[in-house]
Amino acid sequence: MGGGPGASSIDYDAPMLPSAARLARSALVLALPLAIACRRGAEPSGPAPAPAPQAPLTAEPPPRVPGLAFPLEPASPTALQAVPAFPNLRLTLPLYLTHAPGDPAHLYVVLQDGRVLRFPNRPDVTEQEVETFLDMRDRVRREHTEEGLLGLAFDPHYADDGALYVYYSASRPRRTQLSRFTAKADDHVDLGTERELLRIEQPWGNHNGGWIAFGPDDLLYVAVGDGGAGGDPKGNGQDLGTLLGTILRLRVGAGIDGYEIPAGNPFIDTPGARPEIFAYGLRNPWRCSFDRQVGTLWCGDVGQDAFEEVDIVTAGGNYGWNLREGKHPFERGQATTALLDPIIEYGHDEGQSITGGYVYRGTRLSDFRGTYFYGDYVMGNVWTLDREGTEVRGHARVAHVPFLASFGEDAAGELYAVSLTTGIHRFEPSDAAVAGRRFPTRLSQTGLFTDTAALVPNPGLIPYDVTVPLWSDGADKRRWLYVPSGETATFHATEAWSFPVGTVTVKHFELRAAPEAPTRRIETRVMIHERRGWAGYTYRWNEAQTDATLVTTSSVDDVALPGGTHVRWPQPAGADCLRCHTPGYGEALGLRTRQLMGTPDGRALVSTLLERDQLRDAPDELGSLAAHPRLDDEAAPLEARARAYLDVNCAVCHHPGGPAPGGLDLRVDTPLSRTSVLAVAPEERLGIEGELRLAPGEHAHSSLWLRMGLRSERGPARGQMPPLATLRVDETGRRLVAGFIDQVPPS
Repeated sequence: MGGGPGASSIDYDAPMLPSAARLARSALVLALPLAIACRRGAEPSGPAPAPAPQAPLTAEPPPRVPGLAFPLEPASPTALQAVPAFPNLRLTLPLYLTHAPGDPAHLYVVLQDGRVLRFPNRPDVTEQEVETFLDMRDRVRREHTEEGLLGLAFDPHYADDGALYVYYSASRPRRTQLSRFTAKADDHVDLGTERELLRIEQPWGNHNGGWIAFGPDDLLYVAVGDGGAGGDPKGNGQDLGTLLGTILRLRVGAGIDGYEIPAGNPFIDTPGARPEIFAYGLRNPWRCSFDRQVGTLWCGDVGQDAFEEVDIVTAGGNYGWNLREGKHPFERGQATTALLDPIIEYGHDEGQSITGGYVYRGTRLSDFRGTYFYGDYVMGNVWTLDREGTEVRGHARVAHVPFLASFGEDAAGELYAVSLTTGIHRFEPSDAAVAGRRFPTRLSQTGLFTDTAALVPNPGLIPYDVTVPLWSDGADKRRWLYVPSGETATFHATEAWSFPVGTVTVKHFELRAAPEAPTRRIETRVMIHERRGWAGYTYRWNEAQTDATLVTTSSVDDVALPGGTHVRWPQPAGADCLRCHTPGYGEALGLRTRQLMGTPDGRALVSTLLERDQLRDAPDELGSLAAHPRLDDEAAPLEARARAYLDVNCAVCHHPGGPAPGGLDLRVDTPLSRTSVLAVAPEERLGIEGELRLAPGEHAHSSLWLRMGLRSERGPARGQMPPLATLRVDETGRRLVAGFIDQVPPS
């Protein structure tokens, strides 16, 4: 049983193993947490097989938005080659690569022996530039080849609080442990700041899981293996009374003693179940990830004798282990709940230890945008999976990386592959014609404007305005809509409109120092309805104000305005867009009837679409349709204006099925009594005596109002609302909401 000799046979400070023969002899000695160990059949030996030859693949360009330069979907995936990302670095047993919020210039690499290294994200980085960010070798257990420092997650507010979380093997008793640390002012971790949050005793040394990450909901997710040995002899995978064989979801952070159980966890009210559990029935989930654009949780679960699997993990899901391996019966027994099938599985003729990956959201490999990358540790195969809804539309082997321990992302969403033996790789197209195809990286390349410097729109773009603008730190905004010729949008009186594939919305931002001062162009944001769904992109304007460049990494910029005034501006990357442009509310946020019918330019947009025969299901008479009141319309009821403000700025996330926790529903049509805010205690308190989500008649005790006033100069403050893309408080909106709360009568 086991993957070879223990850690005592490995020199962690030795140089990388240079020869193919030595690699072959050491392949299973280095076998680590990927849990090919303890299968019932014979274990593989010798070097990983070379990839089979691939059929020639075409370099046809992907379909694009008619008249514009945006691709609608990737072409059929083209073959890739893995090349050294940092050829000057030699790393010993790297397991994972990530980045820290607020630090897009660096990468962090987890070593199995208990260290985390940091270095500049440059291809020519040298070993002299590598720093030891965290060294906890004195407390990391390495008696089994699958033990070690296995996971690292930076707090979403790391730039402010310096908090990070690690998942590692420890002794006395043998366990996996989740701890919080704090980085010092010099950006190195003080071991004295360790605070144990959770320990899980391990009956055996293998199947430790090890992935941890914060989800779009700012909650911490933790992947835990079934406890080890072979075949799950204790039946942990189907036992809700143990944390083994699960994905956990925890609330952690400032002011929380250890961790708390989020109110939405699925087994809180299940007798005998651990409330920390988010999903279960997993054998050894080795590397999971959230799609940074849509929030879906993907996970690779290592198989036993015959099958490896990729799962989409959802709340309360039972993924079948050990009743099933993949989709196939494994042990006799009766499931107490429905078992969820993997998205895809592969047999041991193709690989023997899955390594979960990421949905690619970068820009360097435009053919692969929106596809899921994953691989196999033993055979080194790398696959892409193209999924639309519940249907797998494409599945192809695209590259080879030996001893593939993990994938990783940098702040821009570019993808890396981490090999236990050959270091960190990036991917490049094998075909030169494909390598030349890129997503438009300058606004002038998109076709949106016939004269970008003069901001003259493409004739196909229709200008429009909204009644209640989303708060954007006081920026002036212009908006356009593009619906491809011959295609139609669908009208809805109260819900989101639907738009055809190829639809593009454009929102342009400018800032000024004073109401009558000249403006400075800041950014232009673009939303595209691609064939997989909506995607967002941001272009940052240059100093000359002649063109804008695609933003790949979110940042906080110092912007000089005409007249010498400087302001701080939160610059979101495109991957941040769908955190607000949510499917449940409608990704095209301002294109709703209430927003359009309250302004002349909005009504003109509706008329133009009708004239072009591009809007279906619209009523003959538009004048009677409900519209939001203007926020400055003193003749409109205060409640109507405040509810319109909350609908536009908050309901995009706070609606049934939305990404925000807590069950709030701030849509304007929801009666106040059913919004889950009226006299309800908040899950996360701000420390105000008598605090409620909405305290009738007392705005100073209402977290709804209090959170609107939270901001930080360095980036989003913990608990602020809206949660991103704003550094300045909307004082006008805050006064409006305060007045509304103060007139709400006690229930």
